Formats: sequence, structure tokens, C-alpha cells
Amino acid sequence: MTPQLIRPRRFSDARGWFSETYNRAVFHDLGITDEFVQDNHSRSLTRGTLRGLHCQTPPHAQAKLVRCIRGAIFDVAVDLRRASPTFGQWVGATLTAERGEQLYVPVGFGHGFLTLSDETEVLYKCSDLYAPECEAGVSWDDMQIAVDWPLDGAQPHLSEKDRNLPPLRAFTADFPYDGIPLAPLD
Repeated sequence: MTPQLIRPRRFSDARGWFSETYNRAVFHDLGITDEFVQDNHSRSLTRGTLRGLHCQTPPHAQAKLVRCIRGAIFDVAVDLRRASPTFGQWVGATLTAERGEQLYVPVGFGHGFLTLSDETEVLYKCSDLYAPECEAGVSWDDMQIAVDWPLDGAQPHLSEKDRNLPPLRAFTADFPYDGIPLAPLD
């Protein structure tokens, strides 16, 4: 499975809009069969806040379904499956509260995002519960991955944990490779 950009349909009228953001049958039709068991909500106060690149390793690896509910983010998924021909490559998309896009990040991919506005809120579903002993990640600025973060020369606001994540070459987790390499987002 590879990351997918999902654009839920919005039904608008004079009151505003309605959108179905998750429907198990619809997602199964897209090939997304994960059972989501935990929802997370983050709030970032300032533009330029970077969270990531995070993952959970087996046996508690997580797939994520990410959406921005206030403001905008540049959302990134990095292939961390060593046997994949696209190991270390990334895809990214801008997710906005205004348009309601979502990024599906399968197991085996690191995830991170950069806030593009002040007062940004992000919701994401996870396919496994938080397990601190399986928490892992790689450095947001690793030159081997070379994510093109839209920072315009500024330094991001980072947590101490994110500032100290290791480079890709030191990442030791072994995620299974399903034979589907990373593909561009639609």
C-alpha cells in the first residue's frame, strides 16, 4: 500500500457544508482496510511548526489518516520499508481546513507535517494504540530524504524530541514490504 490523497466530497447549502470524512466501506473500496482504533488531535500555535518525521515500529506499527481542521499544513510521508525500491523517498501534499483533503499514511511510512498558518489543528486516526516502546522516527532535515519543506529559508519550530531524531542511515526498524513502491499522490 502507498500513501493516498483523499478528497472527501462536501455538500454545501446556505448553512455551510457537510462532509463524510470516514466510511469503512468507501475506504475499503480504495484498498484501505485498516481498522482505526485511536484518534489524535494536535494544535500548533505558530506557522512554521514542524512535527515529525514519526512512526511506530512493529509490533505496534500504525497507519494514519490525517486531516487539517483549522489552518493549513504541508503533510509528508516517507517510505521506511527497507526492501522497497523507493526506500527513503517521500511524497507531500498541502492539506487545508478549507478544502478538507486527507492523507492516508500506511504502515511502513514515516509521517510529519509543517504548519503553514498560525493556530493550526490536525486530526488523525491511527490503526494501533500509542506504544512508547515502539516510537521511532527520522530527522526532518535528513539530506538522504531531502524533503522540500516550504520553509522559505526560516528555521522550523521543533520539539526537543524531533530535534534529536536520527538520520535515515541509523533507522533500524524492519517494516514489511508489500510489493507496492511509493507512488506520486493524485
